[in-house]
Amino acid sequence: MKKNLLFTSILLLPALISHAQWQPDIRLTNDPGLSATTAYSNARCIASSGDTVHVVWSDNRTGGNYEIFYKRSTDGGLSWGADTRISNNVYFSSNPSISISGSIVIIVWDDDRDGSGNKEIYYNRSSDAGTTWGTDTRLTNDPAISQNPCVSVSGLLVIITWNDNRGSSPGGYYIRSTDGGMNWGTETLLGGTWNLSVSASGPIVHVVWTDGRGLHPGVYYKRSSDGGLTWGEDIPLTINDVAYSDSPSLSVSGSDVHVAFRDNRNNTGTSYEIFHKYSADGGITWNPDSQLTNFGVTIYNPSVSVSGSGVHVVWTDNHEGNFEIYYNRSQDGGQSWETVTRLTNNASVSFYPFITASKSGVHVIWQENRDGNNEIYYKRNPTNGEVGLKELNSSGFQFSVFPNPARNEIKVRSLENINELGITDIHGKEIYQSKIANPRQEISIPTTGFPVGIYFIKAKKGNSISVQKFVKR
Repeated sequence: MKKNLLFTSILLLPALISHAQWQPDIRLTNDPGLSATTAYSNARCIASSGDTVHVVWSDNRTGGNYEIFYKRSTDGGLSWGADTRISNNVYFSSNPSISISGSIVIIVWDDDRDGSGNKEIYYNRSSDAGTTWGTDTRLTNDPAISQNPCVSVSGLLVIITWNDNRGSSPGGYYIRSTDGGMNWGTETLLGGTWNLSVSASGPIVHVVWTDGRGLHPGVYYKRSSDGGLTWGEDIPLTINDVAYSDSPSLSVSGSDVHVAFRDNRNNTGTSYEIFHKYSADGGITWNPDSQLTNFGVTIYNPSVSVSGSGVHVVWTDNHEGNFEIYYNRSQDGGQSWETVTRLTNNASVSFYPFITASKSGVHVIWQENRDGNNEIYYKRNPTNGEVGLKELNSSGFQFSVFPNPARNEIKVRSLENINELGITDIHGKEIYQSKIANPRQEISIPTTGFPVGIYFIKAKKGNSISVQKFVKR
């Protein structure tokens, strides 16, 4: 019976992936104050790891000033805990960003509590996945305006970037911690201009920003291979002498680096489209741009998140008459894209979306005033485009496929003796089948003729079957 169910799951898998559904909106805040996600930077107000989803926003429920609030879900967004107030002062706290690694959660924001009229960068940390929090800590201390921070945590490495107009070198600054946010280095000029977005994977740190050095603003990138100690050169990702490119959002998974941004190269005036660009070798080389929209309207606030071979982008636009949240997805690491999906549908203005993807699914938050007051809303797709993979693998024996993504060949390795292999594409079409006369523990399959995309390998050992996914590039 288990075997029959397994075969049924294999047959249904592509259909389930193709028809994965977004669930109804959930209102996360409910108070008389105004609740807002980040308005002026491409920092992230949502982060996820496994089944835990973390959300941060600014809120003036306590009076005339805004404070930073946080809440989390430990069941993949099905239910949510109580709001937690992170900052507590009589001044204006805004533009929060959140990042997680294991049980370490870091929240950063800008704050003018010190009475000089200028904003400084503050942070707070939790070492128990958001259950308890420490005290606010001031990271910057200068007479200039420090604002719009973005944070990334990778292991014990924490990198924070922000905009700063101090001295004769205004632009992007950063600060780092190598012990999970317990102690911090010095504030250092990074370069760039505004809209900084940072993401780290191991010791490799990636930063993108909007830069005004050319004829028109453009998107630039730089990387550090030693945890932020030293940095490479600035690399222009867009040609900023022919069009305006801005609002870059960055997400990294291993050596895959993904950037979503808006650009008016195909339009005039304030009409922008969403573009995507990626690197498969840790930012050393970059693939050509992909245009995700073609609506001829003003588009705002792209946000990107990558999980495995899935790349997810949200933004705001009014091409259907009202400002709504829209979404697009690539299931093959950014090589191809599906059709645009509208996530919201009501008469109010939906703005400032942010997205995160993990094994628990795809999670989006935004701000909206459908109930007569600006509140934070949340929506989830529980599949993340990987329906059934965990169940299929757990019901059979274990094997690995490499390299993944593959180019010219894919290798299958197992401690068991495999006697049959089959490969299907994402639509369920079988494109490879082989019975193996002499069972082996490592088998090579040429993939040169496979089109770019997602595939599923079905390995058989006697009556046991297991399935793995791989990407062809």
